[in-house]
Parts: sequence; C-alpha cells; structure tokens
Amino acid sequence: MWILENAFLIPLIPAVSFLVILLFGRSVIGAERVHKVGITAVGIVWILSMIAAVSWITQVEDATSSKADDAEHALVSVNEGLSASGSGAVDGDLYLAAEDDGHGSDDGHGYAAGPDPVISTADGWWSSGGIDFAVGTLVDGQTVLLLVVVTSISLLVHIYSSEYVKGDRRFVHYYAFLSLFTASMLFFVMAQNLVQMIVGWELVGVCSFVLIGHWWEERPNTDAAVKAFLTNRVGDIGLLVGVAILFGTFGTFDIDSINRAVGEMGSEVHFAMLMASIALMAAVCSKSGQFPLHTWLPDAMAGPTPVSALIHAATMVVAGVFMIGRLYPVFFEGFSIGTSSINLMAFIGGFTALIGAGLAFAQWDIKKVLAYSTVSQLGYMVMALGVGAWTAAMFHLFTHAFFKACLFLGAGSVSHAAHHTFDMREMGGLRKYMPHTYKTFVISTLALAGIFPFAGFWSKDEILLGALKGQESRYLLMLVFGCVVALLTAAYMTRVIWYTFWGEYRGHGHPHESPKVMTVPLWILAVMAVVAGAFNLPTPVLELFGLERFAHLVQTYAEPTHYLNAIGLSHPGPEWEMAAAGLVLALAGIAITFMYYWRNTGPHGLTERNRYAKAGYTFLEQKYYLDHLYTDIVVGSIKAPIARAANWVNNNVIDLVVNRAGEGARDSGRWVYRWIDQGTIDNTVNALGSGADAGGQGLRVMQTGKVQNYGSLLFGTAAVVAIVFVIVL
Repeated sequence: MWILENAFLIPLIPAVSFLVILLFGRSVIGAERVHKVGITAVGIVWILSMIAAVSWITQVEDATSSKADDAEHALVSVNEGLSASGSGAVDGDLYLAAEDDGHGSDDGHGYAAGPDPVISTADGWWSSGGIDFAVGTLVDGQTVLLLVVVTSISLLVHIYSSEYVKGDRRFVHYYAFLSLFTASMLFFVMAQNLVQMIVGWELVGVCSFVLIGHWWEERPNTDAAVKAFLTNRVGDIGLLVGVAILFGTFGTFDIDSINRAVGEMGSEVHFAMLMASIALMAAVCSKSGQFPLHTWLPDAMAGPTPVSALIHAATMVVAGVFMIGRLYPVFFEGFSIGTSSINLMAFIGGFTALIGAGLAFAQWDIKKVLAYSTVSQLGYMVMALGVGAWTAAMFHLFTHAFFKACLFLGAGSVSHAAHHTFDMREMGGLRKYMPHTYKTFVISTLALAGIFPFAGFWSKDEILLGALKGQESRYLLMLVFGCVVALLTAAYMTRVIWYTFWGEYRGHGHPHESPKVMTVPLWILAVMAVVAGAFNLPTPVLELFGLERFAHLVQTYAEPTHYLNAIGLSHPGPEWEMAAAGLVLALAGIAITFMYYWRNTGPHGLTERNRYAKAGYTFLEQKYYLDHLYTDIVVGSIKAPIARAANWVNNNVIDLVVNRAGEGARDSGRWVYRWIDQGTIDNTVNALGSGADAGGQGLRVMQTGKVQNYGSLLFGTAAVVAIVFVIVL
C-alpha cells in the first residue's frame, strides 16, 4: 500500500532524470552516456509500477473478501430474522439485497465486478479568489493499467533508442525530453483533479512538439512540429471550456467528486454534462487524432521513429481516450450512451476508424501507414467508449500499445538497415536479411488484424460485441463501421508486409539485421502482442482449463465500478458468432490482399483504366483534401487577408512613421549643425580665440626690456589696487 499512497514518486523520478540529463549531460555525465541515466530512471519507475499493480490487485482482493464477508454476515442476520418470524425459506430479493451493496458482486456473466477503492491524496497547491487548488494523486485500476503501459513502452523505447539515435548531434537533448515526456504522461494519468490533468495534458503536448521537431534543420520537420502544436491548441480550447463547465456545475475540480456527483444527480445535470462532453470531445479529437483534427498525427512521423512508437502510437495519443475513461460518467450522462442508438462520441470514433483505415492504403511511407492505422485504432477505442464498452476500450488501449509499438520499432529497424528510408518501394525481400524484424513484425501485424489467438483478436471482439449489444440498445451503424475496419486493417497491413519483406530487394546498399539492443525490445513487444489478450479472457475460455478465476482481469481490477455501477453500465456476455465474424473478416482481408499481390489476381491497373477508380484513389492520396481545406482554404483565407493588411500597414504606416522620423532627425541635425554648432558654438570659440590673440599682441608690445617701463607698470598697478581697497573698505 505504501507505493499507492506515495505514487507521486513515480512521475518524480523521470522528472529528476530530465533535469540531471539536461544540466549535467554534457559537462559531467558525458554525451555518450546520458542514455544510461534515462534507462535507469525509467527502469526504476517500471519496477515501482509493477509493485503498484500488485499492490492494487491485493487491495481489490482484500476489499472483495471483506465485502463478501459483510454480505455473508448480512445474509445470516436476514436468515435468523426470517427464521424467528417463522417465514421459512430465504426470499431471493432479500438475498440479493444483502449480497449487493451497490457495487455489484456479479454482473450476470460469471465474473465479479468487485469493489474498487480509490486512493486519492491531495495537498494544498495555491488559492485564488477564495478557491483552493490542490495537487495530489488519484490511483485506481485505470491509473495502474496506464502506469504499466507507459513505463513498459517507455523503458523499451529508451533501450532501443540507445542504438537508433546513437551519435546524433542532440543525443543529450533527445534523452532529456524522453524522460520529461515519461514524467508528464505519468503525472497526467495520476492527476487528482482537472487542473493537474490540464497541466499534464499540455506538458505531453510540449514534449511532442520538441521531439517531432528534433531534426529541426529540415523544414518539413519544423512544419510538422508546428502543425501538431497548433492543431492541438485548437482542441485545447474545448478542454478549457469543458473543465470550466464542470467546475461551474459542481464547484470542484476533484475528479473523484465529479464522477460520484454525476452518478448521484443523473438527469438533473444532463444538459450541463452534454455541453461539457461536446467541449471535451474537441480536446479528444485533437490529442487522440480523431476526425476532423487527425491530420497532424501522420505528419508527426517526421520525428525519430522511437518517438513515434512511444508518443504517437502507445502513450500520448491515448490521452484523449484515457480522459474519456477517467470522466466516463460525464460522457455517459451527457451523450445518453445507455439509452441512445447513436451519439457524437460513437459516430466520431467509428467514422475516424473507417477513414483512417482507408487512408492507410494510399501511403508508401511505412511510418505513415502505421500512423493512419493508429488513427483508425484510436477511433476504435473512442467508438467503444461511445457505445458503452468501457472495458473493451481500455483493454484495446492496453493491447494496442504493445503491438503498435512493436510495429513502429520494426519500421525503425527496417529503416536502420535499409539506409534510412521509409519508402516501401525501396524495400522488398527484407525477410531474408532481417529474420528477427520480419517475424516480430508479422506477429504484431496478426495481432493488429485481430487474428486468433493474438491479443488484438480478444480486444477487437469485445469492441464489436459492445457495438452489437450495447446497453439497452444496439449501435448497428457502429457495428458496420467496426466490421469494415476489421477487413481493411488486415488488408492494408498485408500490403505493408508484401512491399517490405517479400519480393526482391529494391533499395540501395546491403541490408542487414539490426543489433540486439534493437531486436530484443522487438521480441519483448511481440511476445506481449501474443499474450496481452490473456488479461481479459472471457470465462468460458478459461473454464476449459480450470482457470476461470483469471477471467476478465481488466474488468475486475481496472474498471472503476464505483462510478460505472452508479450510472448503470452493463457488460454483455461473449458471443462466439460475433467473434467468428470478426475473425472471418480479418482472414478475408488477408486472403484478398494475398491473391492480389502474390497471385497477381484482381483488377491491377484499374486506376489507370477507370476514371472513377482514379478519382477515388486520388481522393485517398490527397487525404480527403482535408489538408488542402485547412492549409489553403481555412488558414489561407485568414492568412492572406492578414498578410495583405500587414503589408499595407508596413508600407503605409510603419514605413511612413520611420521615414518621417528619419527626415525629422535629418532636418533637426542640419538645424543644430547650422545654428548651434556653426552659428553659436564655433563663433563663440572663434571670438574667444581672437580676443586672446589680441590681448597677447597687446601684452607683447608692452614687453620692451626697459626697467623704467616695468617700474611704471608696477607702481601704476599698485596704485590702482590701493584705490580699489580704499573704495571697497
């Protein structure tokens, strides 16, 4: 329990690492050794996060046992009371009432929901206008889940980067900001209140900006960093507005208090929660790459590949998803998730998943394919939350982090061996040269595609199931979106494998396998891409092996039941037909792509023969013209008039003022020169010189050399002085 109550140490350690590397990296530690500081710090944090996870599980188990004991004692009391009254058998309603204290001991599908004790600590931060602001930590199952994800991926990326970024001119700078990002993300997921959440939210954005523009000498990198920064600022307006609405409604920034208040007040605050949810969705769209603010994420691939794996695949981009999960009662009530068949969150998530998968087909840059895949999978998570599948969304966040990080690092390994290109047209046949990279990439691809028994199969199935059965209604449109995306995901990832690893090598030089410091993290992530699905297996699967007590681990230990039971969240049981349908779709996507490339069947060259096909491909290639809309129309329509106005002001106002000031200074100088310098000062000096010269000439005449003349002057002068003294005195 000590680590749960002192969880502030977890983000503090990488923050200290940031300062140490930044201040002493070159002068004391040595630029070539700073990575050891970062790896050590994150390694310690990873150990603490694992201890926190074990402590949390123990805490929940103890609370569950205590609750079961209380229920048993209550049941005994009810039995004794009924026996004393002679009523005989126990009433089933009384039995359930005695067993369930409001948290719910069983959801009807064979696994315990269990109590979920929140560990919240807070200390005074500052006061303003009579409002006290606190700083602290909020630790629950969702927090612990993200601690494990962030520290695990960050540690592997730190290790991988020691070779990938080796010799970089800003090696110290790179590791310093990796540490700062890790600290910021950990601070964000443990935020006790909304103000802290905003601070963490902005810190990870700053780190993303810095690391995207790591190689700022190249213009595309700086443009990508600025684009990411400005796009996220647009969404941040929604974050500030949403937080203001929540504070105005409940009078507190405390996250736990707000969630509990929504559960208690329900429809009384529906309109306020609707407005807050809409505003906060803008922040989710920017940070988590949802339509229509997703355009920055593919461009962010300009940063180093390990950064793409850490920030833009596994951690920062899920901040919006995490925020929805953290404030889920607000969104659940605001969007009426439990009673509607469509809502803003579900539609944006499903639509983003669909368009992201479509865009992945038109990319030749392997990192951009993975970037649009990330956009699509983030849409999957948001859609899951929009249909009421909280656990499915968090489970997919967990599994996706591992296999997508493996894919990005695999892309970095390919680039490292293929002379730093990400263009798949300059690859091919790399499976013969890079067996470890190839195998781990294929494993992670199968997980992403949702092939049994890899991790993605289980989490994707839960999302589709949530869309099918929902709460009290069925989100059929979202189910269609999810099924189409399942097919497309398998297809575009098969295309990546074909162009990258099969055929003949089309690049330059001699490709080779990456060193172990890069391939070992790939294998660790690949193993997690296989086994991560075991963390939330359904009960019927584990019953086959007598391990049903390990079913639904994410459900049991990560879901905040103290919030979700209050809003009436339900959990649909497993549907093997839905799981089979999802698997068939994924296999169909692989088979179609296989036939198209390997067997050379299908409409090859269709875009050249058919104008409609060409128009469709161009539409994808131009990214639905959203960049054109934002850059040329929206920004251009604002920037061009402002630029013209600024130019007019420069020419007609600023230049006029500067010119007039210059002319005035010139005329003043001339006047001063003519009348002050020449007319007054020079004439005075000349007059004094002339007077002195005349006096000297007069005195020179008096110097005759005759004693009688000097005596006359002496006595004459003495007489004058005497007369003056007589008159004065």
